[in-house]
Amino acid sequence: MAAGPYSSLANGRYDATTLSQRHQEWGHIWAQQGYLAILVDGFGPRGYPQGFTHQSYRERPESVNEVTVRPFDAYGALAYLRTRPDVAADRVALQGWSNGASATLATMSSATPALKSPSPSTGFRGALAFYPGCGLKGHFKAGLIPYAPLRVFVGTADEEISPQECSELVDVSRALQANITLKIYPDATHDFDDPGASRQGIPANAAATRDATADAIAFFAGVLKH
Repeated sequence: MAAGPYSSLANGRYDATTLSQRHQEWGHIWAQQGYLAILVDGFGPRGYPQGFTHQSYRERPESVNEVTVRPFDAYGALAYLRTRPDVAADRVALQGWSNGASATLATMSSATPALKSPSPSTGFRGALAFYPGCGLKGHFKAGLIPYAPLRVFVGTADEEISPQECSELVDVSRALQANITLKIYPDATHDFDDPGASRQGIPANAAATRDATADAIAFFAGVLKH
């Protein structure tokens, strides 16, 4: 599933009041840390506010390509944030989930076409990718070299993406000295950090959520410190 940022109960209303529980929860987490958080909707403005089913991957339009198109969304948001007086312009990090996490991986590539000469000062200071599909349309078979630290989180019981594919991507990238790490949670599923009862009722998901949240907070504190 590439559900986008809205609840499945949005019923045609797509705004801040119908954000998914997960996106709301993470927004609160970052606000509690003193950060300003902006949520980028890469699907809605292109006519797909409810996203896509997992089975539709091969039929999705090129306009939502997570490797070649949506990294431009991330850098558009970065450019906007840098116009705000309440944002430290060179201290912005990135987080993505599922297909958005795949877009996060591509966004952080030192070879991204979306930013000329990317670096931690011109781009993002670091990024978190939660349960991404790591195939990335074959673009990074030789490895992904991020220009800033990149952290990936997946569960072994993920129903939608291949943890093994992520492990292989990270291994080949680290062999090239890439600053990318992978944490694999035994028995955790896709969307393991969704705060709803159906996901948090699984003990492995609850444990993964606690650990990944603590890791995420510590990671951003490190890359965003002055």
